[in-house]
Amino acid sequence: NVWTLELLDLSPRDHVLEVGFGPGIAIRYAAHHITDGLIVGVDHSQAMLRQASQRNAAAIESGRVRLYCQPVHNLPACESGFDKIFSANVVQFWDDPVRVFKTLRSRLAAGGVLATTYMPRHAGATLGDVRNTAATISAQLQAAGLSRIRVEETGTQRSPMVCVLAVNVSGEAGRTH
Repeated sequence: NVWTLELLDLSPRDHVLEVGFGPGIAIRYAAHHITDGLIVGVDHSQAMLRQASQRNAAAIESGRVRLYCQPVHNLPACESGFDKIFSANVVQFWDDPVRVFKTLRSRLAAGGVLATTYMPRHAGATLGDVRNTAATISAQLQAAGLSRIRVEETGTQRSPMVCVLAVNVSGEAGRTH
């Protein structure tokens, strides 16, 4: 999560969305860097919502963090115009990744960046497996209308990771808050 956020180069006034916030560790990290912006998280698990809410109670109280327990396509309409959207290890659980990426693109400001990180969880995963997944994600992002796609790699041969980043150059979405 930290690596993904470093790739996104967070700024104090950014409006950021995390899809699949889990226990809220990345939300907490982002809140240290985003002091005048907003961090929104969405996750499907009530247990994760409880953990993330406890971990980020001060930032929620101050209004800098908002968390939702629901599918990303059910976020309130006011939650759009994000400068950056990210996820880590959730794309493999989506039934229709192109549909989800289209939804996320509609929430992304013109020039905004979407990043999705993947780290395989199966035994014997190789760098080749990760690169194949990156190629699939890249094609899905392109099909969703995002462009300037780039792939970053990190980790070790035994524990490879990839982050695929893309930009919303069309300008269809815009900040509404």
